[in-house]
Amino acid sequence: MTNTPAGAVRTGRQGAVAWITLNRPDSLNAINDDVRQQLPRALRAADEDTEVRAIVVAGAGPRAFCVGADIKAFGDPPSPAGYRQSRARGHWIAAFDEARKPLIAAIHGYCLGGGLEIALACDIRIAADDATFALPEVSRGTMPGAGGTQRLARVIGLGRALDMLLSAESIDAAEAHRIGLVSRLVSPEGLRAAAQKLAERIAAHAPIAVAFAKEAMRKGTGPDFEAGMKLETDLLAILLTTEDRKEAGAAFREKRAPVFKGK
Repeated sequence: MTNTPAGAVRTGRQGAVAWITLNRPDSLNAINDDVRQQLPRALRAADEDTEVRAIVVAGAGPRAFCVGADIKAFGDPPSPAGYRQSRARGHWIAAFDEARKPLIAAIHGYCLGGGLEIALACDIRIAADDATFALPEVSRGTMPGAGGTQRLARVIGLGRALDMLLSAESIDAAEAHRIGLVSRLVSPEGLRAAAQKLAERIAAHAPIAVAFAKEAMRKGTGPDFEAGMKLETDLLAILLTTEDRKEAGAAFREKRAPVFKGK
């Protein structure tokens, strides 16, 4: 793969470790159409690079890994049929599931909504102790749409996942580590080195063995994952057309609390 210093997603390689960095620090690495297009391409390029044996996903800037979808970029929601058709052509998050090489999320600062879904789509999550995690979508009249409803429960268990999902409350890095959302905690200044060290350790192992072991564990723990992803898509398609979803957008623009009516 080649280094890409500019754009919404920056790529580089350090030895056998590819680094893919969300590169919108002024927007706290919020996910817009550029990210949705460039991130899958970067992942596939790294996965196909014979000199790469492990991949780290990170966020640029000091404040956030990723705060999720760029709300400022929201337009009129598509119809349920239109949303389903767009997802049928391929969801950008699918590139994570297709990757055969191990994916490590190096998380600092805010890791919210779609940002947490990116982290969940990785195989291993390392967090700086300043990290904050949340799935706030229901407070905005919507729901996770990039696998959050499917992956979170598989990682931390159904009860804890429903608590996070339905309360929309944030948790700090210590709590995320306690419940198993992240496997390692480090200082913010040590995050990059820790992620690189772990990736190098994995990269030193037999690559086919690593790929097969990853495939066996991921597929063995989620036999109904694809069906769950389809259900998530179908439900979100309906939610995007509700009055509550429109109210959430208006409240955000007007900087006020939303008034939900269940319609």
